[in-house]
Amino acid sequence: MSPAAASVPARWFARGAGRSLQRQLFLWLLLPQVVLWLAAAFFTYNLAARYANQAIDASLSQASRALARQVKPTASGLYIDFPRSAQEILESDPSDRVLYTVSSPPGLFILGNPNLPPPAIAHPQIGETYFYDTTYTEPPRSELAPSTELDRARAAAGPRSAEAPPPTERVRVVALYLRIGDEGTRSGTMLVQVARSRANREMLARRILIDTVLPLSALMAAMTVIVWGGIRAGLAPLALLQRQVEGRAANDLATIEVEAAPPEVRSLARAINTLLGEVQRSVVAQKRFISDAAHQLRTPLAGLKSQTELALRDAAEPELRARLQRVHDSASRSAHLVNQLLTLARAEPESAMLQDRRAVDLARLAREVTAELVPRAIAAGIDLGCDEAAEGTEGAAAAPVRGIALLLREALVNLIDNAIRYAGRGASVTVRVRAAGDEVVVEVEDDGPGLPADEREHVFERFVRATDAGNGCGLGLAIVREIVERHAGRVTLEAAQPRGLLARVRLPTTAG
Repeated sequence: MSPAAASVPARWFARGAGRSLQRQLFLWLLLPQVVLWLAAAFFTYNLAARYANQAIDASLSQASRALARQVKPTASGLYIDFPRSAQEILESDPSDRVLYTVSSPPGLFILGNPNLPPPAIAHPQIGETYFYDTTYTEPPRSELAPSTELDRARAAAGPRSAEAPPPTERVRVVALYLRIGDEGTRSGTMLVQVARSRANREMLARRILIDTVLPLSALMAAMTVIVWGGIRAGLAPLALLQRQVEGRAANDLATIEVEAAPPEVRSLARAINTLLGEVQRSVVAQKRFISDAAHQLRTPLAGLKSQTELALRDAAEPELRARLQRVHDSASRSAHLVNQLLTLARAEPESAMLQDRRAVDLARLAREVTAELVPRAIAAGIDLGCDEAAEGTEGAAAAPVRGIALLLREALVNLIDNAIRYAGRGASVTVRVRAAGDEVVVEVEDDGPGLPADEREHVFERFVRATDAGNGCGLGLAIVREIVERHAGRVTLEAAQPRGLLARVRLPTTAG
């Protein structure tokens, strides 16, 4: 495959990146509807207007032939049988005026309105009707003979102002050429023109347009709603698949339900499941290796630690004792790291799911852990205590949660141990447990040097230490967060007042 051909899908995906599939489908389906709606309105309007024009032209043609029959040739000229009453009827409606002109030969005015423009036809056919649109300019009243009562009323109204231009209007005209004259009469050609204002025809066209567009608009709106509903219903399985993926934790590698996906994306879902399976197997293998390695290292490290303690008792030379002490410290730190790795392995989702969850009295557990760590705190010069009189607590069973007691104990041990390690000699560490609504809050507060605000989130990452003080391995707070999240809780670090650091854990309570 050529590079140009291979780049076509990439460009296509780049153009559609970040756009909602539902919106794109809706727009692509709505666009043809709009085009079809415009085309239907245009053709329907033109069709209706054409039939209306045909009806109007038919009436003009009949009027021109009827008017031609009123003009009869005689031996002395033309006899016009057109009573004034008929003329007044034709000119009485100002909104739908009917104009007429009779001339013979064409150009020599006989009857009607002399300002009606003649047709631009070089060789007209006798007896044929010709239709055309033109502009009619009303002549000054002084040039018109008051042939009808309407004309006489206009003449009585006085002359038109010289400054006002004569009114004009667009008219539809039919022209009829006739041969006049028989044996014994004067022969020639007669032109009969009948015009009608376009105002009524344009009004009729607007009504046709409105009557055409309104039903089509309602139909298009109904189709749009139906299409939108159909798109939402058709993409509902994709939305379900999306919620399954978005609602997962970052370390949740369970496979996606392929049956919930439509056939068009099942292959994609299967490919994702294959990838998730490979990643899960790799992660499990890595965790198993760490767990196995930690288990294998526990015994020799414990033995090494014991042997160095015995050697320290018997060693008399200062230089030898210093070397043995460094070995002992390294063995202690390695043993601590191994224990932390094992704890972290137990806190992982796969391991946590296999352990039973039961009701745990977090207040009682905090007192027990605090009591266990008092010797370590005394050795480090730390004043460690548990505040049982915190506001909101009611005795020993005031903070029940549902979880894994072993993991919750490890979380408390790591929080308190972290405070003992980094608060500094002479500091105070206070443990509090209280109920707050539908949550149980555990706080471990110290008055040590504290932690900068930009480091408080960073120290929850694995193997990250904010200071070189102490002999920690950078896993304590990572283990705490892992365990707390497995119990649907959250942990934060805040500044204590007036100084120090406050670690706060919130877990959902099982009270009520």
